[in-house]
Amino acid sequence: AQQQSTTPAAPSSSATPPPSSEAPAPSDGSVDAETAKQIQAAKAVRQDPKLIGADGQANQELVAKAMASLTCAPNAKDALEGNDDPKLPLVACGDHNTYKYLLEPEFLPGTEIADSNSGYDSQRGQWVVNLSFKSAGTKTWADFTSKNQGQQAAFVLDTQVVSAPNIQVAILDGNTQITGKFTQSEAKDLSDILKYGSLPLSFASSDATTVSATLGLASLQAGLIAGGIGLLVVFVYCLFYYRLLGVLTILSLALSGALVFAVLVLLGRWIGYTLDLAGIAGLIIAIGITADSFVIYFERLKDEIREGRTFRSAVPRGWVRARRTILASDAVSFLAAAILYVIAVGDVQGFAFTLGMSTVLDLVVVYLVTHPLVAMVSTSKNAFLSNPRHLGLGAVQQLGSQRKKATSVGRANVKEA
Repeated sequence: AQQQSTTPAAPSSSATPPPSSEAPAPSDGSVDAETAKQIQAAKAVRQDPKLIGADGQANQELVAKAMASLTCAPNAKDALEGNDDPKLPLVACGDHNTYKYLLEPEFLPGTEIADSNSGYDSQRGQWVVNLSFKSAGTKTWADFTSKNQGQQAAFVLDTQVVSAPNIQVAILDGNTQITGKFTQSEAKDLSDILKYGSLPLSFASSDATTVSATLGLASLQAGLIAGGIGLLVVFVYCLFYYRLLGVLTILSLALSGALVFAVLVLLGRWIGYTLDLAGIAGLIIAIGITADSFVIYFERLKDEIREGRTFRSAVPRGWVRARRTILASDAVSFLAAAILYVIAVGDVQGFAFTLGMSTVLDLVVVYLVTHPLVAMVSTSKNAFLSNPRHLGLGAVQQLGSQRKKATSVGRANVKEA
């Protein structure tokens, strides 16, 4: 890719231009003769050292000629793009091709910009762009802004003025804020240009695979079918093994799925997140993690009932024991997902993201839905709902009653003895 540079250029009312010498067109064979001729012609007019006189004043005749030769339109090709000489004045387009600017030579290279980001200024009620400079750039920027308050400084990317803010105050620490009637996307675009525009970019293809649209659709359908089958198997197992408790499990899983869907929709609107095949795989794995939390809880209830407690008294005690195990299990899953997301790239990140998100939502559902529903059933006066047989706890309660009875008989024999 072509090397790019983000360059603040001084306003046309200050600084003395360099010695009058025309920069030659590229002669390394990278352009053909016709293109080289166009570049040379554009430089002769738009980068004429005489555009700004020794007194710092613009030569109006030459400036008018240079601006007349420049076409500012969205699809217009600029021969000087990537071929301009930063040591010479420049006539350039800017502000979405609305204005033409006369720029003085570069006084600060874009490589001196340390960072740039966009944000919302609540005091002004508008989006702004914040940028900072490196140590050398901070000093140069401080000197320039101190001497040119009320003037403009242009930030230039490939002979295009991307921003030309007025200098309101001297900026001594390098922390600069650009204000304007930006939308959120415009502020982010400008921030990205200032942050990354000075980097030489090149791309190397490490791996490329071409698949047809039908193959991608088939993979998506296969993933959804696999997820549906897995969910159905979990439903059948829960109903067969836990009866009414299985119904509570199904309700909790349905709510968990609705929460995941809602979060994905919101992320899609806020940050443009898209669900890929790896993400679907993460969601399928999350079904098992969520079901595992229910199994842990219900098995703890069975342990309490085996010790002779009623279903009603077993729920709070079983929950205290189960939630520790659930927290530990989900913490391990979330930690693994977080590590994968940080150290991996591409599809693996999508898998880790959905897995971690589903793990967090599993805790929300278990704490705020599943346990309250089980507690409500345990205190219900409805004979059908509170019947242990209907909850898949009949055999366990019978065993608990026998154990409790045997314990009582043993204590009675001890007293008689």
